[in-house]
Amino acid sequence: MSIEPPFPTAHLQGSASWQQQLKHAFTDMESLCDYLGLVLAELPVSIAANRQFPLRVPLSFAGRMEKGNPNDPLLRQVLPIHDELAAYPGFTDDPVGDLAAARQTGLLHKYHGRVLLINTGGCAINCRYCFRRNFPYAELQLGKQAERAALAYVAENLSVSEVIFSGGDPLLLSDGRLSRLLSKVAAIAHVKRIRIHSRLPIVLPARMTRRLADALQASGKQIVIVMHCNHANELDEEVLAGCRRLRPYPFTLLNQAVLLKGVNDDAVALSELSERLFAFGIMPYYLHMLDRAKGTGHFEVPEATAVAIYRQLQGLLPGYLLPRLVREQAGERAKQPVF
Repeated sequence: MSIEPPFPTAHLQGSASWQQQLKHAFTDMESLCDYLGLVLAELPVSIAANRQFPLRVPLSFAGRMEKGNPNDPLLRQVLPIHDELAAYPGFTDDPVGDLAAARQTGLLHKYHGRVLLINTGGCAINCRYCFRRNFPYAELQLGKQAERAALAYVAENLSVSEVIFSGGDPLLLSDGRLSRLLSKVAAIAHVKRIRIHSRLPIVLPARMTRRLADALQASGKQIVIVMHCNHANELDEEVLAGCRRLRPYPFTLLNQAVLLKGVNDDAVALSELSERLFAFGIMPYYLHMLDRAKGTGHFEVPEATAVAIYRQLQGLLPGYLLPRLVREQAGERAKQPVF
């Protein structure tokens, strides 16, 4: 029996609110595979992996996947498979040292001049390679009670010039909640910039509303939006429309990608990603080596292979479109260049 997609295809054009699209995201493997014309029983899917880290993918993102292709690079990023259950040496629950960097509930302070707020534990999409897939959000996300202590920490540390909103995904906060938090951070004089780390501009571009942009601009601080896109196929007309809604505003738009086996471990694919990002008004920023979170080992690209790919990429792109190849290591004072 055919399973109807959880949301009418017409809504890929953005006629539904982002909240409605989020509510009707795919959350079971059978529905997603049926929508893509794939047979679930023929795929290496894992109920156990899905139980540990549940599937979630908005239709707007699933709609960019190639129907009938079990190796689609976008599908590979979201489908729970047996490989997630394999044990890989060196892969842990906290690969980048977030827990050691927690100074207050909901606040991480790793690097000089910057603090990160864990605004929420939720995401619009559950990426299988996520470095925070095992993070104890119930204990450490920034709830209303912890907010006052976190903001006091920022106010007392005069060296902090940038506050990063992260998560989960901070753009899942309502406009009202986000506006209130922005205004409180903006009231701290020594904070120069507010940075938003979000996958929503890519996977749920309906979230990029004028109201959201107005709320960000109203802070009076410099705004940097760091998006997360790994493959050129993630960038369609709906994403372009969302980016265009931001263009009248003086925001800096950056992208960070993760080098992933079977997704984008190819110089041509990465070149196409940078070119399309730039066409959308987004500057390539970082190309991350995989953070070694438990359950993600099958995505890892060996360093020697990564360097070889990056050398090829250098020959395909002008310097301003070349992201920095980096690795985050627990306890280091900055991202570490790989090449």
